[in-house]
Amino acid sequence: MRFNEKLQQRIKSSGSRLCVGLDPRPGEHGAGFAKDFLVRVIEETSVWAAAFKPNMAYFEAMGIEGIRVLEEILAVIPEEIPVILDAKRSDIGETQKYYAQGYFNGWNVDAVTLNPFLGYDSIEPFLDYEGKAVYLLAVTSNAGSADFQQQRLQDGRQVFELVTALGERAKSEGRATDVGYVVGLTNAEAVLPKMPDAPLLVPGLGAQGGDLTALAAAKRTAPDVINVSRGILYAQDEKGFRARAEEWMGKIALGYPGT
Repeated sequence: MRFNEKLQQRIKSSGSRLCVGLDPRPGEHGAGFAKDFLVRVIEETSVWAAAFKPNMAYFEAMGIEGIRVLEEILAVIPEEIPVILDAKRSDIGETQKYYAQGYFNGWNVDAVTLNPFLGYDSIEPFLDYEGKAVYLLAVTSNAGSADFQQQRLQDGRQVFELVTALGERAKSEGRATDVGYVVGLTNAEAVLPKMPDAPLLVPGLGAQGGDLTALAAAKRTAPDVINVSRGILYAQDEKGFRARAEEWMGKIALGYPGT
């Protein structure tokens, strides 16, 4: 089964497009407590999760123990829920090949985020894995996305359209790995009309204040998922993880109907 099919099935069975971000703050958790914390998050939110997204930076900040925690929590996530590893890797040649082998063979995650700005040959080592996917950074949710990603070229295109051209090339070549894109909700309105109908990983809804209106208006059919991390893990309220996840799932369903 291709990744897109697995994700689409999960969205349908859960009735949710919520991607639960797993970002254990090193200052608040030792590695041992981080594991227990994340296992509780996974167990309580699984019913509403279309996908889980561990962010490598938070685990790496805990050193070797943090990497062990990541390996251990990956084993806890139910098989039917896709795992998108937020690594944003970018390298060339042999190095990128070993990143691909490590993530897809070693840790067996379903998808990985990649920084595509080293060119097509830098993503190519990831493109021949059955059932896997990569999400290329296209237009991120930070203000700095205007510095490069949204700049306009002489021919009228914007830089992020060069990124989507890489994904379309992989598709035209019949590569085994599916290609999606990271599009920050805070910048979505201006760029969605130029995005292929390929899976989007959409950050920026919670603490960053993004609005789902643009996604709903785009009438997309791809299995897009909307990430919420802080709003579930660290909200300043009396609710549990399950209740927070259900609340965000509901907000997404109202703002982006058609799940």
